Amino acid sequence: MSKIKVAAAQYDIGFFQHWTDFADKLHQWVKEAAEFKANLLVFPEYGSMELASLYGETVYRDLGKQLHAMQSCYADWQALHVELASQYDVMILASTFPVQQPDDSFRNRAHLFGVDGLIDFQDKLIMTRFENEQWLINPGTDIKVIDTDIGKLGINVCYDSEFPLITYQQVKAGADLILAPSCTDTEAGFHRVRIGCQARALENQCYVVQSPTFGKAAWSEAVDVNTGRASIYTPVDYGFPDNGILVEGVGDKPGWVYADLDLAEIARVRQQGQVFNYRDWPKQHSLKTPQTN
Repeated sequence: MSKIKVAAAQYDIGFFQHWTDFADKLHQWVKEAAEFKANLLVFPEYGSMELASLYGETVYRDLGKQLHAMQSCYADWQALHVELASQYDVMILASTFPVQQPDDSFRNRAHLFGVDGLIDFQDKLIMTRFENEQWLINPGTDIKVIDTDIGKLGINVCYDSEFPLITYQQVKAGADLILAPSCTDTEAGFHRVRIGCQARALENQCYVVQSPTFGKAAWSEAVDVNTGRASIYTPVDYGFPDNGILVEGVGDKPGWVYADLDLAEIARVRQQGQVFNYRDWPKQHSLKTPQTN
């Protein structure tokens, strides 16, 4: 499948009394995107932390307790995404979920669901100071490329997008599309991820889709302030936007951002573009390094 419609969520953090409230919210988001004929739906990093609201204030006000409590709804959360992907015939990159490991540590995991169930997942690889120093969430170790019905894709979870060798290895292994779920509390944080995503799109001449959390959730110890705009980035070359931004959300409300992508255009620009960023990447390694005194 060369041509696809992508929906990137600018996703607000909700507060729920019952599981069904969350399920209804997610159903409405997926239903809306499916009605716009989207093939691939991308949700943000840590959007799942809204589920902590189900466990009461003593849990959602405590960074550690909420991670442990949320494990009790992990199986239902997965089943809901499988159900929605099948019902609406879409592929869903779910909001990342903190998954407890056999050694009792946690990883920030991005799950990709298709009509037949879980396709694969990507753990966040480079952790922020907040994750390292306060939340104690551990990094993953494996860079993955996921083979899907729409082609091969990679996932850069938020901060991972700021490290070029991760994306380069994914693209080298066949990915023409990178999904970047994010969660940032300041404009500076959003722009760090945006600049990283745009740089990765430029360097690798590929598409990058950024989906952020959005708005304020004063009740949450983890995701109380969320700043960002859902955006889809492209190579900066013939046939693409001059600034490399195909579409972006508005700053004052949650919702989907849609774009039609032609993955065949990636092969074209790498062969016929004004520049050959991806092809020329290895030339850096043959240059002489500066001499130090």
